[in-house]
Amino acid sequence: MINTANTIQSVKLSEDNDAVIILNQTLLPGQKKFETLTTTEDVWEAIVHLKVRGAPAIGIAAAYGVYIGVKKMNAESVRDLYDGFTKMKNYLASSRPTAVNLFWALDRMEKRFNHSLKGEPIIDEILEELRKEAELIRLEDEQVCEAIGKHTLTLLKPGMGILTHCNAGAIATAKYGTALAPIYLGKQKGYDFRVYAGETRPLLQGARLTAWELSEAGIDVTLLCDNMASIVMNEGKIQAVLVGCDRVAANGDTANKIGTSGIAILAKHYNIPFYVCAPTSTIDLTCENGDEILIEERSAEEITTKWYVEPMAPKGIKTYNPAFDVTSHELITAIITEEGIIKPSYQENLKNIQKR
Repeated sequence: MINTANTIQSVKLSEDNDAVIILNQTLLPGQKKFETLTTTEDVWEAIVHLKVRGAPAIGIAAAYGVYIGVKKMNAESVRDLYDGFTKMKNYLASSRPTAVNLFWALDRMEKRFNHSLKGEPIIDEILEELRKEAELIRLEDEQVCEAIGKHTLTLLKPGMGILTHCNAGAIATAKYGTALAPIYLGKQKGYDFRVYAGETRPLLQGARLTAWELSEAGIDVTLLCDNMASIVMNEGKIQAVLVGCDRVAANGDTANKIGTSGIAILAKHYNIPFYVCAPTSTIDLTCENGDEILIEERSAEEITTKWYVEPMAPKGIKTYNPAFDVTSHELITAIITEEGIIKPSYQENLKNIQKR
């Protein structure tokens, strides 16, 4: 068995700095294929079509994407370079609306560009500054994930049964993952966690990605249909729920993959702690509560035909396919960031954590 957290880098810059190399997650678990993206348009398409997914990985890909785009402009002036950068930044920001890391990473790239304009900037120097910032975003995410894992591990005990939903693992980040980071770190310490992964319909990230990633790393993982969460909780097999997050509102409401809020409700009923593992970059204090989070709605085909040889629904049937739902802060035991463990009242404690 290999340790996926240590060996697979799902998003990286090519050696010549001219392309973004991604693990195409739409092909897993059947095929492990890395693709080379040479244009900003390639990166936009990869994000939209979920070839690269997971809030941190999306942010990293977008940072690299805007960098390779402006590098290949061959701009003749700093003004032309800046105009091109702005267009590409706005274009990449349109790829997916819910994951705040996308906008956070692009804003960081813009700040780095603006900072490089001081004095008498040279185009090559500006490009090098953008490359450094994109690489820093990736490196920092790796460090953030490890810190989240260490903090979360203090809340867990060896031998626990842990339920997770969607994929918040190594392939969704720079390394380790968020919700799966304590699983990997726990394995190194001999904690022998038993992980239960929901399939995560309709795109099956839990089945295709989490189950694959954990099994590749030699971790005890059991795949469940999404509607089996209640029975395994009732049977006493689950002692904690760990999930990732795409956005945290100022009051502690969180947006994550569709189905997360239902698991939180079940965990509350069975008195099981429900932990959200989220980098501080996902905290959006400008968003007052979960009602203000824009939820992406995806195509009907993902429900009716995507995984089937024959359509699995009547032709022309109406569908509703939100990609995310919002979990109320009242259902969340703690939000764990790289800076530490945040408990209620979230309204005040989220502000304090971002001031550090």
